[in-house]
Amino acid sequence: MNTPNDNPLQKLSGRLVSLDVFRGATIAAMILVNNPGSWSHIYSPLEHAEWNGWTFTDLIFPFFLFIVGVAIVYAFSRHLKEGLPKKSLYIKIVRRTLILFALGVFLNGFPFFELSTLRFLGVLQRIAICYFFASVIFLHSDVKGQVYWIIGLLLAYWGLMEWMPFPGAGADVFEKGRNFSNYLDQIILGNHVWQYSKPWDPEGIVSTLPAIATTLFGVLTGHFLRGKKTPIEKTAYMLLMGNFLLWLGTFWNYWMPINKSIWTSSYSVTMAGLALIVLSFCYFFIDIKGYQKWAKPFIVYGTNAITIFVLSGILGKSTILIKLNASNGETIALKTWLYNLLYASWLDPINASLAYAIGFIVFMFLVAWVMYRKKIFIKI
Repeated sequence: MNTPNDNPLQKLSGRLVSLDVFRGATIAAMILVNNPGSWSHIYSPLEHAEWNGWTFTDLIFPFFLFIVGVAIVYAFSRHLKEGLPKKSLYIKIVRRTLILFALGVFLNGFPFFELSTLRFLGVLQRIAICYFFASVIFLHSDVKGQVYWIIGLLLAYWGLMEWMPFPGAGADVFEKGRNFSNYLDQIILGNHVWQYSKPWDPEGIVSTLPAIATTLFGVLTGHFLRGKKTPIEKTAYMLLMGNFLLWLGTFWNYWMPINKSIWTSSYSVTMAGLALIVLSFCYFFIDIKGYQKWAKPFIVYGTNAITIFVLSGILGKSTILIKLNASNGETIALKTWLYNLLYASWLDPINASLAYAIGFIVFMFLVAWVMYRKKIFIKI
């Protein structure tokens, strides 16, 4: 067990409390949308957009990648200032990348691990890949170079999607399951994709390019926050740039639709803008005004963010796999039993489903709180 101070995926050495809160709130939101009581009864903001467009749920993943980017700057800048050689940093980067990727594959396979259909990619795997490339780019380029990388990644992906023809369709196709990104997933990944989106994967291969750009937007923000401008100036500039990127992404939507499932370039820009806006408010009220007491639960969540996310995934699957004997002699899943007993017995279906998800968040918070009080910070 270690303190997370040198881990850019968990906690910052510079004690930017607003980012700790942002991270914790994002993980809590991930758990909320991943664990409804019933997938048949969900409020629309707690579901992904069916294809083009975005909902509250579509904010969560890019927000976390953006946070990873900001944290990279704080953690690695401190290491470089302390004189840690780049070779040691690369060892840390590779180690964390492999652990995150392996955890993602483990969650995908748990508990049966059917190798013939095991999903190779996923949320943690994309975080791992984006973390790796954003870290390497940070270590080998300055701010201007990182801006060029963002522009290059976004335009390269747009170019591939816009002008690269593929069998069964021409170029400039963004239809569900019928676009260049989805085509490559089918060819390269085969059966190793998410079972609910076959034959393509929402965390696919080519769509990782603009996801790396999302992380680099966070890297640029980290540079800016460590700069010499006053806190009020930083807030104003983040708010201004956030609104500019939001406008730019919305404008780009006319040519390349905002779409989380294939992580379009317009989606990457739009989400970076919204992340900047949210962070500017957090920074102003938490770090400048000092309103921090209300945010303690999110700080607790943020100190073991990846650990809590993994545990929530294991617990969520386990409640479905564990079977109980019902009074009518049939067997039901533990999740169904809990859902019916605690929520569906007195709430209408959609509110019962939401209440179950909130209860899941509260339970995971209690786990995080015990770890926090005992100073157990698991270093990824």
